[in-house]
Amino acid sequence: MKNVHLITTEEIGWEKISQIISRRQKIELSGEVIEKINKCREYLDRRLDSGGEVLYGINTGFGSLCNTVIPRDQLGLLQKNLVMSHACGMGEEVPAEITRLMLLLKVQSLSYGNSGVQLKTVRRLVDMYNHDILPVVLTYGSLGASGDLAPLAHLSLPLLGMGEVYMKGKRREAAGVLSEMGWEPIELQSKEGLALLNGTQFMSAYGVYLCLRVFKLSRLADIIGALSLDAFDGRIEPFHELVQLIRPHQGQIGTAARIRWLLEGSELISRPKEHIQDPYSFRCIPQVHGASRDSINYVAYVFQREINSVTDNPTIFPEEEMIISAGNFHGQPLALALDNLAIAMSEIGNISERRTYQLLSGSRGLPPFLVANPGLNSGFMIPQYTAASMVSHNKQLCTPSSVDSIESSQGQEDHVSMGANAAIKAYGVMLNLERILAIELYNAAQALEFRRPAKTSPFLEGFVKAYREKVPFVDEDKVMFGDMEVSVQFLRGVEPGLPEEV
Repeated sequence: MKNVHLITTEEIGWEKISQIISRRQKIELSGEVIEKINKCREYLDRRLDSGGEVLYGINTGFGSLCNTVIPRDQLGLLQKNLVMSHACGMGEEVPAEITRLMLLLKVQSLSYGNSGVQLKTVRRLVDMYNHDILPVVLTYGSLGASGDLAPLAHLSLPLLGMGEVYMKGKRREAAGVLSEMGWEPIELQSKEGLALLNGTQFMSAYGVYLCLRVFKLSRLADIIGALSLDAFDGRIEPFHELVQLIRPHQGQIGTAARIRWLLEGSELISRPKEHIQDPYSFRCIPQVHGASRDSINYVAYVFQREINSVTDNPTIFPEEEMIISAGNFHGQPLALALDNLAIAMSEIGNISERRTYQLLSGSRGLPPFLVANPGLNSGFMIPQYTAASMVSHNKQLCTPSSVDSIESSQGQEDHVSMGANAAIKAYGVMLNLERILAIELYNAAQALEFRRPAKTSPFLEGFVKAYREKVPFVDEDKVMFGDMEVSVQFLRGVEPGLPEEV
């Protein structure tokens, strides 16, 4: 079978979008989508040809210039000017994996036949995606309200033979790449620039990417937390099913079940304990990881709705013969979800660092700082400092963006979501979380060796064995940042290997 995903009007779920990304599938427009795009464009042209009608953004200016009517022969130039004038991004380049998703999601949104674009415009976006020609998009410029204007303008410039792109890893002028590919610049028609720029694909691409990453990090957090619990000589009773059923949050129930499964067959967890209780960072894993898990599921629901939506403005309904100017480009649902996701990820990292701290405490038979000769050796003292610095940074990044708003466009856009800033911050939290979990794994695997010859569960022994092929036990002080970075790469490459039901 061809490694191709057919773009249709059917809903894309998480399994499908993960498959498209992981398999680097090409995309292709279905016959149904082609028909819808053409039908919508033809309807819009008929409305304009009838004359005398004022339609926002189609034959008027934009934002606070909405009352300025544009002559029919200048409507294409109006759209070209829109794209050029809005390409005002600044800051770092958006990561390639996010830009690739922006292209995919823009194609999907335009394919429902409510945007009025030319078929050749959508096909050019498809061609860029399939040839991995990625526009240079800059991080800052979107208020997350009237669409992700500046980022999407940068995404759209290469359609006009402007801006820059990456092709085969090299940053190049888009005009030269189009010439090399034998592609003529697109001459935009009425409404097209607005359809390209009004949309939530910057926020959505970040959200989709973050959800896919955090689905895995959440599972890894449970695996690493279970390993830390066993290495700390923790108790299994707080994970009993009865405890969860009398406070039946789904995330809590699921997390406790997963920890029980992970520790099944462990010699360490089943041996008698001298201590009555464990610190909260161990005892409350179901409550803390579970709460984040519930938030992640909510965020996933929001973004699955969003990527299957039309988010430009105005929207066109050929069957009903209506063109409606409204607000589907407003990013408030995404801003709230991204703030929630950042907090959920931050808390997984927060409790992870606390477990690392406890493992270093020199209690329960473990040596201080997890090294055989403490004093002469500092051991694992400073990796915890590094984790703590990132935990603190995450707390700062979790100041919500969605409660902020700055008036723009002379008061026409008087409430904005700041969802783009929420996306950027959540991305930073995710990277920090991955590093914090890698540091916990580094410590937990070290602590486990001091429990030998006793063993943890078969699953966790296999996980640690795979980790030990990359990162060795630390006998005495060494330069550790290399091991820490390898630990991050291990988490990126490893498959959690958990059954679907846990």
